[in-house]
Amino acid sequence: MREICYLEVPTPDTAAVRVWLQQEFEHLSLGEKIITSDGIRLQFRGGGNTNNTDTSETAKIPQTELSIFVWSVQRTTYVKVFRWGDRVPGEKQILQQLNSGLRRQFPQEYPEPPKIDLSQQSIFEALAPYYPETVRFFQKMPNGESDLNRVYWWEQRWRESVRNPQQPRQVVFSDSGETGRIPNPQSPIPNPQSPIPNPQSPIPNPQSPIPSYDLIYVGGALGVIHAAVMAKLGYRVLLLERLPFGRMNREWNISRDEFQSLINLGLFTPAEFESIIAAEYVDGFNKFFDGNNPPKLKAQILHTPTVLNVGLDSEKLLRLCGEKLLASGGEIWDETEFIRADVGKKEVVVSAKHLPSQSPRQAAGRLLVDAMGTASPIAWQLNGDRAFDSVCPTVGAVIASGFEPGVWDSQYGDVLNSHGDISRGRQLIWELFPAEGEEITIYLFHYHQVHPDNPGSLLEMYEDFFTILPEYRRCDMEKLVWKKPTFGYIPGHFSVGGSDRTVAYDRLIGIGDAASLQSPLVFTGFGSLVRNLGRLTALLDTALKHDLLKARQLNQIRAYQSNVSVAWLFSKGMMVPTGRYLPPQRINSMLNTFFGLLATEPPEVADTFIKDRVDWLTFNRLALIAAWQNPSLLPWIWELAGPKDILRWLGSYFSFTLNAVYLWLLGGWFPGLIQRLQPWLEDRYPALWLWLLTQSYALSAEQGRRPKSQERSPWRGERLLIKN
Repeated sequence: MREICYLEVPTPDTAAVRVWLQQEFEHLSLGEKIITSDGIRLQFRGGGNTNNTDTSETAKIPQTELSIFVWSVQRTTYVKVFRWGDRVPGEKQILQQLNSGLRRQFPQEYPEPPKIDLSQQSIFEALAPYYPETVRFFQKMPNGESDLNRVYWWEQRWRESVRNPQQPRQVVFSDSGETGRIPNPQSPIPNPQSPIPNPQSPIPNPQSPIPSYDLIYVGGALGVIHAAVMAKLGYRVLLLERLPFGRMNREWNISRDEFQSLINLGLFTPAEFESIIAAEYVDGFNKFFDGNNPPKLKAQILHTPTVLNVGLDSEKLLRLCGEKLLASGGEIWDETEFIRADVGKKEVVVSAKHLPSQSPRQAAGRLLVDAMGTASPIAWQLNGDRAFDSVCPTVGAVIASGFEPGVWDSQYGDVLNSHGDISRGRQLIWELFPAEGEEITIYLFHYHQVHPDNPGSLLEMYEDFFTILPEYRRCDMEKLVWKKPTFGYIPGHFSVGGSDRTVAYDRLIGIGDAASLQSPLVFTGFGSLVRNLGRLTALLDTALKHDLLKARQLNQIRAYQSNVSVAWLFSKGMMVPTGRYLPPQRINSMLNTFFGLLATEPPEVADTFIKDRVDWLTFNRLALIAAWQNPSLLPWIWELAGPKDILRWLGSYFSFTLNAVYLWLLGGWFPGLIQRLQPWLEDRYPALWLWLLTQSYALSAEQGRRPKSQERSPWRGERLLIKN
C-alpha cells in the first residue's frame, strides 16, 4: 500500500465532500467504483498487467485498487488516496481529475461578518445564525456580550483598513495641509483656539483653555506602560483609552530577564514584579504536527524553559502602571475615543469623545504617542498600503477550571503547537500558558498575509476555537468555566531597512503594534516593546528635552532591528497565500525542519533566536544547516514568497550584514566615545546628538546586545548617555 495523494478541501462540510466523491466524481478509467463509509474504492482487475491472454481465475481477482477516503479535523476536510498493487494506467489523470473537481466544487471561501444593527437586536441574536458556537460560549462568559461586541468592532475596523489602504480614514491634519501621504480635505474642524465645551472633561466652558500636556498617549494597554515611565521622568502625561481603564482582551507572558528592563528603568520594584506574576512554569514545549511528514522531516520537541515562561496578571499590571502614572501627576481619560489630531507648529490638539456621555473632549500636547495597535487609523494614514504586511489573527480564552486531572500539568506550557495540517488556507497554531491557580490561557492563531479579499477573521477563528479545542486538549466543553476571551490582530511589517516604514510625523510617533514592533516567531508587541523600552525611552526623552519633534527627527526613534527584519522570511514561510493551495503538510514540514534543528542546538541558541537576539554568525549557520538537512526548503520558500519578496529579503539581509560589519568595526569603542562626548556635544548640537545616540543603540540593540544605558534607572541620577 502506498499513499499517492493528500489534499485539503477547504470546507467543514465533510459529508458533502463524501457525497460528491460517491455520486458525482467522474473518472476516465476502467476502474469499478465501490462505495465505502468514508469515500470510494476504484478497483482495476489485472492492475498494470497488459497480458490479455491470461484466462485463469487469478486474472479475475482485483490486483490494483485506489482507495479514496475523507475525514475531518480542525473544521476542514482532508482527502487521501492510497494505491494497492501495481501502478494504475492513467493514474496521473485520475488524480488530476480528483484535484480539479474538488477545487471547482469546494473553492476557497473567505466569509465576512454580517452587517448588523444593534439598535434592533443584541450581538448574540445578530451573530447566532453565522457563528453559533461563538455565541453559545460567549454567553457563558462574564461581560460576554460586551466582549463579543468588541470582537465584532475590531474585525470591522481591521477589514475597513485593509480594504481601503489608499484612502484610509483621515484623522491627522496639519497646518501645511498635508500629513504623511494623504492631503487634508476641506472638512470643518474645530478651531483649536475655540474648544468645544464638555462637562465631562477638564474643560468647564468655552472660555476655559484646553488642558496642555507634554505627552498624550492614545491606547491604554501598551500605552500606559510607556506613559508611566515618561511620567516618572517628570513629563506631564495624558492617557486616552477607549475601554474602561484596566480591561484587557489579552494576557501577557514574558521571561524574567526580559521583564528586568522594566525593573532597571525603575518602573517596578522586584517585589512589585513578583506580585503581578500569575504563574511561572518550568518548561515550554514547541512541537508541530508531523503525522504526514516523511521520517527526515519529523522533529523532536523543542524545550524552551525561559521563553514566555512567566504569566503576568495583565489587568493588575495595567492597574499598577495606572497608579504610578497618576501618582506622578499624569491623567487618564478612559472610555474616551480618539477622533482626530490637528498638528500645529508648537503643539498637537487631540479631539476625542467621551463614550458614555457622547461629549467631545480636547487636549493639547507637545507630542502625541499612538499606541492604538492594529486598530490605529493613524498608522494606516501615515503608511497607506504598506501599513502592515502580515498579521496574526489571534483568539482564545482564559479558562478558570473544568479540565479533567491529567489533561495538563500547570508546570508546563505550550509555546507553539499544531495538531493538524493546513486548514482552510491557514496553518493553525496553539499556545497554552498556565495562569493563576487552576486557570489556563489558551490561544489559537495563524500567520497571515494581509490581503483585501482575505483580511483575516476573528469571528471565524473563534468558531474554530470553540469547535476544535477538544481536539487539541481533551475536555468536555460544557464543563469548562470561562473567565474571559482573549483576542486581537497582531501585526507585522517586512522591513528592508530602518526607514522604510513611517512611524512618526511632526509631533506624532507610534509605538508597539501601531509601529509594527514585532517578533517574527511569537508576533507579540508586548514582549518587543518591553525589550526595547529603554532604547525608546532614552531617545524620546532626548527629543523632548531639546524639542526635536519634527518628523525627520522622530522617525529615528524606532525599535528597528536588522536581525528581526531579516527573519521575516521565516514568518512568510508560515503563511498560505490567498487563493493558493499548498500540500497540506507543507508548513508543518518547514516548521519541523527549523524547530527540529533548534532542538539539537544548545538551549541558549533557541532562547536568543526567539527573543530577537540572534547574531549574524548564528543566523547564517542555522540557515545553512537547515538548507542542508532539507534541500526542499529553498524552493518551498521561493514558491511562498515569490521573486519580489525574495529581492526585498535580500535587501534586509544586506542591511543585516552591513550592521554586523559596523558592530565588528565600531561596537567595541563607539558607544563609549559617545558617552564621553555627551557633556560637550548634547547641548551644542542636540540634533546631531540624537542621531549619534540612535546609532549607538542600533549597534547594540540590533545585534541582540543590551546597551549599558539600559542597565540603570533613568531617574536616579544615572541617566547614562542621556544627561550629565
